[in-house]
Amino acid sequence: MELQFEGDDLKSVLNRLRRAQGQISGVIKMIEEGRDCEEVVTQLAAASRALDRAGFAIIATGLQQCLTDAEKGRNNGETTQQMKARLEKLFLSLA
Repeated sequence: MELQFEGDDLKSVLNRLRRAQGQISGVIKMIEEGRDCEEVVTQLAAASRALDRAGFAIIATGLQQCLTDAEKGRNNGETTQQMKARLEKLFLSLA
């Protein structure tokens, strides 16, 4: 399944990933500076949430594209069950 993002979907995912990237850089700097453990963990949790949200957005877009392809008969020889199993595995990888 090739994932294609357009317009607002692409912008949203990239913004989330950039936010996580900035937060992770901040966490690294905080650790290097010997900052308070609670502050570090709080920022790390925020980065984790940003990555999770980006992942869920990617999976949602993939699911939407798979459903659209299935409706148009473009399933590349894959059964609906196989497609469902792959998407479920992807979703659970973020859980």
